[in-house]
Amino acid sequence: MTARRSALLVIDLQNGVLPGCHDADGVLARTRRLVERARSEGTPVVWVQDHGPGLEHGSEAWELAGGLEVGAGEPAVGKTYRDSFAGTDLADVLHTAGVGRLVVAGAQTDYCVRTTAQAAAARGYDVTLVGDAHTTTDSTWQDVTITGEQVVAHTNRYFAGLRYPGQAFAVASAADVVLA
Repeated sequence: MTARRSALLVIDLQNGVLPGCHDADGVLARTRRLVERARSEGTPVVWVQDHGPGLEHGSEAWELAGGLEVGAGEPAVGKTYRDSFAGTDLADVLHTAGVGRLVVAGAQTDYCVRTTAQAAAARGYDVTLVGDAHTTTDSTWQDVTITGEQVVAHTNRYFAGLRYPGQAFAVASAADVVLA
């Protein structure tokens, strides 16, 4: 398999998204270090921010959390769906940058992170999920509650076993992930 240019994709790590999320402070700290490392290694950083009720553009809830900031020249994609590709210019941004591999961090694991990572795989991107740099809240459906920690673990297991022809998928810790 040929090496493909990577980008760090940071999804929805916003003030209004993170309250109640599992290990939010740890995820933010690890993501800040990943962003710093990506910048120092020349790996593009692409930001995704959700817009919608409670996350109005420009509001405090919409702002990136925990000292994260879009750097000069770094693209920021606004989205209104769980899939960061749906109704956005994300595919064009990645194409222009020559990106074929996404290193994914962010929130909400069971919604925007998993949906975007799966959509990226279906579009032909290699995907590495940063196993300790995504998070979500506890979730209840039909009287069954799963914790954010369980959702993160399940999603990591899912991506560790994902297979598409000619593509590479992995889960790696923030400390061990290869960005270049």
